[in-house]
Amino acid sequence: MRKGQILSLVGIGVVAGGIATAVAVVPTWLPTRASVEAGRIDDVIWMTIIISIVIFSVVGGVIVYEVIRFRARPGDDSDGPPVHGHTGLEITWTLIPLGIVTAIAIFSAIVLSRNGNAGVDPLRVDVIAQQYSWTFAYPDAHGLTSSVLRLPKGRSVVLTITSKDVIHSFWVPNFGQKQDAVPGLHPTLHITPDRLGTFPVVCVELCGLGHALMRSEAIVMTPTAFDKWLKSQQTAVTSPSASVSGAAVFKNNGCGACHTLTAAATTGKIGPDLDKLPQWAAQAKQPLESFVKTSIVDPNAYVQPGFPKNVMPGTFASLPPQQLDALVQYLISSSKKG
Repeated sequence: MRKGQILSLVGIGVVAGGIATAVAVVPTWLPTRASVEAGRIDDVIWMTIIISIVIFSVVGGVIVYEVIRFRARPGDDSDGPPVHGHTGLEITWTLIPLGIVTAIAIFSAIVLSRNGNAGVDPLRVDVIAQQYSWTFAYPDAHGLTSSVLRLPKGRSVVLTITSKDVIHSFWVPNFGQKQDAVPGLHPTLHITPDRLGTFPVVCVELCGLGHALMRSEAIVMTPTAFDKWLKSQQTAVTSPSASVSGAAVFKNNGCGACHTLTAAATTGKIGPDLDKLPQWAAQAKQPLESFVKTSIVDPNAYVQPGFPKNVMPGTFASLPPQQLDALVQYLISSSKKG
C-alpha cells in the first residue's frame, strides 16, 4: 500500500472517530453522578465507549476506503481476482477482541467487587415496595419510617430491598445501580452518596396500572443535617405524646400528599378527607378507632364511596406498633377538632 493510500485511510478513520466521539460526548447521555459507585460504573461505560470508538474508526475507515478505492469502474463486468485468506490477519483480529473482552471483564469484576464492599459500619435502611409506593425504614432508629429516602453524604449505606406484593425494581439513576424488589427475598444494594441534592427514586419494573406513578425522592444531606434530622424524628416518633408522635409519623410517611387534614395543614384530594373521619366511620357503621386503624393497615377492607380501591398502599401495616397506635390517636383527635 502506497504512502498516499495509507494517509487517506488514516484520514477517513480520523473523521469517523471524530463523528463517533461527538455523538458519544456532546449529548448528556448519563445522569449526574451522586455516588462513589456510580462513578466507578461510569468508568466502565466510558472504557467500553472509547474502545468502541476506536474499533468503529478503524473498521469504518477501512470500509469507506475500500468502497472508494476498489469500486467497480463503469463498464467493468469482470470478476475480481481470487484471494486466499490471510492467516496472520485472521489470528490478529481474533486475539485483539479476546484481549478487549478480557480487559473489560476484569475491570468490571473489580468494580463489582469494590461496589459491593460496604465497610465496617454502614447505615442500614430497609426499602419496602408495594403497589404503588416506596417506604424506607431505619431499623437502628427505633423503626423510623419515611416515604422519602434520606441519606448522609459520604457514609456507606446498605439498602435491604423487598416487596409486599409483585416484583418491583428500585432505581436511583444518579446512584448508578438498581435492584429488583421481590416478595420473600431481601437482596441488598450498597451505595455511598457523594453529592448533596434531591434525586428521583423510580420503579423500573412494570408492576401494574400505577407503575408510572411509583415515584419518591432520595435526599442526600450533610452528615450533620442528617444526624439532626434522624435524632429529631426519633425523638418525635418515640414521644409519649400521641399528638407529637402521630404528627411525625403522618408527615414522614407522606400521608398529606393524598389526604386533607387541617391539623397537619395538608390539602391532598386523592383520598378521603381525614377531617371527616367520625362521619366516615358512622357511614361504615364501625367504631371510630377500629375504623381508622383498619383503614391504615388494610385500606381495601372498606373504601369510602366515591373513591377507588387499590390506590392507598398497604405498606403502612409494617409500621411499628407504637407508631401505628400514635398515628391512629393523632388522626382521631385531629379529626374531632376539625
